[in-house]
This record gives sequence, structure tokens and C-alpha cells, in this order.
Amino acid sequence: MLLEGKVAVVTGAGSGIGAAIARLFVIEGAKVVLGDLAESGAALAAELAARGFETAFQRVDVTDESSVAGLMQATVTKFGRVDILVANAGIPERKAPIHELDLADWRRVIDVDLTGVAICNKFAAGAMLATGGGAIVNMASILGHVGQENSNAYSAAKAAVVNLTRSVALTYARQAIRANCVSPGYVDTPLLGQLPEAVRQAMLVRQPMGRLGRPEEIAQVVAFLASDRASFMTGACINADGGYTAI
Repeated sequence: MLLEGKVAVVTGAGSGIGAAIARLFVIEGAKVVLGDLAESGAALAAELAARGFETAFQRVDVTDESSVAGLMQATVTKFGRVDILVANAGIPERKAPIHELDLADWRRVIDVDLTGVAICNKFAAGAMLATGGGAIVNMASILGHVGQENSNAYSAAKAAVVNLTRSVALTYARQAIRANCVSPGYVDTPLLGQLPEAVRQAMLVRQPMGRLGRPEEIAQVVAFLASDRASFMTGACINADGGYTAI
């Protein structure tokens, strides 16, 4: 199995891409701690445990250092170490032209989508240094690479995650900690399911492959980067976007 014997922490694991990652990781042999603010994370952890997989749930606010420290400590207490971090937790923004920017919304999105990733990297790296290394996978976005009208905080945060990942990779390159990121395109998650059908159709028109991605497809890329098969990869960002950024 791809991740046999590994201990993984996945944030934002209660739904969408995070849930798909948690499901795939346990199938591939990992012990997984699911971190989320939502109780859906606890439900998924219980479901996986009932199927015989080694999982746990920890409620976490990724913008709070003590909460993230508690997540990593709970993982070490239960499973002995942290081998993998998937910093996946994120939120959308209220789209608006920059002259109508809502600073409260800007700060909220930056806090979760950028600062939250940095905090998770901080405490995961500390745990990994104590046990000889590990793999960090940060969740970026195609909007970290290309522009989009009326996207301010989200685009800024995701672009910063790409370069944060490079910096983390270089910092720990000789200490056996790899850091990479994944930039999904438009993926058919519950969040996108809430959008009007006209908006979804507009997304499809811009997709070279003519469809939205599936959470399970993003999970496969994450699992590869987290595994020893990607042992010579660090500081990379893989665009899993159906060709969107190739246009």
C-alpha cells in the first residue's frame, strides 16, 4: 500500500476534497487523524473506524496556534508521530471588485487560507523534526496561478501558499521533510453544488476536459506527493485542473 505504516493529519477532512483524502489514505494503509471544525469530521472518523481503519477526530481551528498544537499533540499521543500533513482546510470569499473590498472578509479568508496553512506547517514540521522527517502537502488552487475577476483575498492567499510551500521545502530539504502543494481546478464538491446552475455551466465552458474534477482525483495526487514514491520531489506544485491553466 502506498502509505502503509504512515501517520497522517488531514485538516478540513469533514467534507469534499479533505474527506476524499482521508478515505483514500486509510485505504492506502495510513493511520489518519481528521481535523475539522465541523462534526462531519467526527462522523467520517467514526465511519472509517467502524470499517476497521485506524482513525481519530480532533476538532481544530487552524487559525489558532494552541488548537493546531493540540491537533499535532493528540496525533503523537495516539499514534506516536506525525509523518504526513495535508493542510487542506480553507474557505471561500465573497467575490467583489477591489473598490468594494470588505476588509473583514479579507482578513477572515487570509486567516484561514494562508495563516492557517502556515500554522499547520509550523507545528507539523516541529513534530516531524522530532522523528526524522515527513511530508507536507499544502492545498493551493488554480487561482494561485491565474487571475480571476473579483477574486481578491482567495487568490492572494492561494498564490502565497504556493510560495510558502517553496520556502518550507527549501528550509527543510536537508532534514528529510518534503513540502509540496496541489492546485485543484474546479472540483465537484458540496461547496460548488450550492452554486446556481448557470455558474456551474460557465465553469464547464472554460474546462478543456469538459467536466469538473472529482474529489477522489485530487486525493490521488495528494497521496502520491505524501508517499515515498515522490521522495525526490519538494517545493513543487502540481496543477490538477483538467488543463485549465494550460490555456
